[in-house]
Amino acid sequence: MCDPGVDGDSVYVRERGKLRRVGDIVLAQPKPLSSCRRTNPFVLRKEHFMFTYNAEGSLRYTSKSLFDITLLFVADNIHHVDSLVGFPEQIGDRLFAAVEENRVFLNADVSAKALQLFSDAYGPLVLGCLCLRNRFPLLHEKMEEIKTFHSLKSLDLFGCRLGDDNWIFQHLTSSSLASSLVQLFIGGNSISDVGLQRLTAPIRMLRKGLDNLQILDVSFNPISERALKYLNCLPKLEKLDVSGTSLKLSKGLKTTIWNLLGLSYSEKQLDMFDHSRCKTEGWAEQVISQWETNNSQMPKQKKLEESRTSALRFFGRQKFVRDVLNASPVVCESEEDANSERLHFYKPTPDEQLPYTSNHKADPSRLDVKKRQRQSNSCDSSHHSPPTKRLSTSALSAEDIDLLNSY
Repeated sequence: MCDPGVDGDSVYVRERGKLRRVGDIVLAQPKPLSSCRRTNPFVLRKEHFMFTYNAEGSLRYTSKSLFDITLLFVADNIHHVDSLVGFPEQIGDRLFAAVEENRVFLNADVSAKALQLFSDAYGPLVLGCLCLRNRFPLLHEKMEEIKTFHSLKSLDLFGCRLGDDNWIFQHLTSSSLASSLVQLFIGGNSISDVGLQRLTAPIRMLRKGLDNLQILDVSFNPISERALKYLNCLPKLEKLDVSGTSLKLSKGLKTTIWNLLGLSYSEKQLDMFDHSRCKTEGWAEQVISQWETNNSQMPKQKKLEESRTSALRFFGRQKFVRDVLNASPVVCESEEDANSERLHFYKPTPDEQLPYTSNHKADPSRLDVKKRQRQSNSCDSSHHSPPTKRLSTSALSAEDIDLLNSY
């Protein structure tokens, strides 16, 4: 049984006839009301009743159910909840809607914790797909909240100006997204060969991260054929978009991508790289819209100051925010240019004939078997080795060693 404290803002629990105080939990204060008597959170308030009109036009009210009253109480004090694991999805959905209605997710002090609470309990139901195409300010302002979405299946960061060294790289290869992320779009971000090297470094060196990635878009980035070898560590890669890069369509390029990744050139445009169908899906869909609306209504000077503070923490220069916010998003110059430079690759079926491949490498399934054998051998050797033993330097290239030394 829960009783209000003498001071009206503490929680006391009566167990076996004894009354004790639960920690230092301070309940959320009720909204200001005209009546000075309603200052206790346990006293019935206006929110506990539903007001309607009858057929005669007279005002009538009915009390809400105990479940609805309890739901509002928990929503007001969501920052005191430790876990929602085990609660049914129906309750989680209604509680999320109540918290969203209270605009808790717009409060920078508790929004990340609240989203983490729901994400840990309901995973992809909270947010399964996130589209931030050409929305760098939103990505930068809400980076802590976005990192709580650890069950994303699709993430579109096209045109977010990530560069070669961005905090999001560590999140993309983290264990939280390793098993869930299937589609990743990082085109138009000024990512060079060095950027792809950094992005895939944990996968190539520690063999963790992006385990189930099947679709990758690195289009309109200044990458060369040298960067393709960094993608060889993605075991389930099936479709790749390298349009608008330094790569030019040729028989040599087709053969190189086939030998490295087991992917074949597609004469037709692949539907999954049509970003017109990209959208945000999940309970938090409206939360993302609220963030974007709130940022657009924020005074410009305040937005610049907050962005500058975050930029100093991560990038170390004040000019960064001004340059990025004033810059236009990266897009194709014209539809004709996009069509002429389209370079889509996919994993073919065993029945397809590939004229540009050699006889001993024409079977994709055989390439997958060799790839799995190499991975299993490396995993077996690492399993039998002592835990403190590092990777042999002979297995790493000079570039990888330089990258390790830079950390």
